[in-house]
Amino acid sequence: MGLRSTYLTIPLLLSAARVITATGMAGNDCTVSPEAIPQGEVFRITCEAAQAAKMNGRTIRLFPQSDGRQLGLMPVPVLEKAGEYPLEVLNEGGNVLHTVTVRVLVARYPKQNVILKRSTAALKPSPGEQETVQAFQKTASSVRYWVDRIELPVPGCLTSEFGVRRFVNGKPTGSFHAGLDQRGETGTPIHAVAGGTVRIVRDFNLRGGTVAIDHGQGLESIYMHMSKTAAAEGERVSAGDVIGYIGATGRANGPHLHWTLYVNGVPVNPAQWVEVPAPCEAAHSGKPGHNPHS
Repeated sequence: MGLRSTYLTIPLLLSAARVITATGMAGNDCTVSPEAIPQGEVFRITCEAAQAAKMNGRTIRLFPQSDGRQLGLMPVPVLEKAGEYPLEVLNEGGNVLHTVTVRVLVARYPKQNVILKRSTAALKPSPGEQETVQAFQKTASSVRYWVDRIELPVPGCLTSEFGVRRFVNGKPTGSFHAGLDQRGETGTPIHAVAGGTVRIVRDFNLRGGTVAIDHGQGLESIYMHMSKTAAAEGERVSAGDVIGYIGATGRANGPHLHWTLYVNGVPVNPAQWVEVPAPCEAAHSGKPGHNPHS
């Protein structure tokens, strides 16, 4: 198998990225882009004839595209160890067609402290809340409704960035922030970042008013702390449709939108998909001790 590298502009990414091309038997060429990403981002795998890809114990499906090729999205969790990994491209029988080496870089996400009332910090999940969201994350429906550049759900500045290591009332939680928090007034409309099928519309204890959308082929989004939802489970929505309104329900210390982008069940950095807003002036997350929203 021969390998070569070229520079191309990949629409999924916001900048030019190195693309690894793996050439095997005729009709089985694959590209993996980029060849190196920080923790919390996504490798894009495009092949002429392949069904799946595997990396570090995670296997994802490749789906047919309008150009006749197959596309798969391989997420790298925030807590994945940095280093080089073999990424295997598989056929329908699970046999390896290609293996390429990709690199995971240290992202160096900052720390952030969240101040919550004792009663808010003590909130427990609703019965079935965690299980419902976990089941949603495992969804990978075959129809693609998204485009390479998604839309922001609200225009507000950031009170919390993706990937920050979380402290609550000064104490480490051992977890990281899996999405973006955007400031907004209660009642501000929230828009779907891409087309898809609504899978969850619930009022949860932790997440508050929640809507979750399956965008197809492994891409999903979830929107939390709504004052009011404006979607129905099973409904088809388009990018920009209003799905709810900003609130402060659930474990939140003020009105804002928390939203997370998932790729094949893994929360990923939306900055790879959309131009994220600047941090709010009073909520820079570089050091513990500030008071952003949950």
